[in-house]
Amino acid sequence: MTIRVLIADDQALLPQVVLMDIRMPRMDGIEATGRITARGPSAAPRVVILTTYDLDEYVYDALTSGASGFLLKDTPPEDLIRAVRVAAAGEALLAPSVTRRLVERFVRQRPRQSSAATGSRSSPTGRPRSCGWSHEACPTPRSPGPCSSARAP
Repeated sequence: MTIRVLIADDQALLPQVVLMDIRMPRMDGIEATGRITARGPSAAPRVVILTTYDLDEYVYDALTSGASGFLLKDTPPEDLIRAVRVAAAGEALLAPSVTRRLVERFVRQRPRQSSAATGSRSSPTGRPRSCGWSHEACPTPRSPGPCSSARAP
């Protein structure tokens, strides 16, 4: 697979992936990302932010502007190459430190609702559990298909 990558400001090229810095002289990378991705996912190249600034506000602004990725400049070269391939394939990626913080924030902000507390016998997918176990008590909560932990309610 050949991947065209734009590293400089050159509108004559139509790259698949743009590596974008946050701080630039005439326009910041967030605004530039928004302008590039405004054409829509099928017409615009994917943008991967590559920066030294490991700040949550930059991550959220970049993703809101349509970036497909957010990496730090200390990313090893082989990971950067993989990131370009991931973005070119239409997927998203984040630096591991960013992913960890986002997951921690998500877990803290999302209220936990226990199916045992609500009296529900549904699985996390919303499908009823026919075995009678609550999801928390079920010995095979992640098993696909019908519940294999039959028990009388």
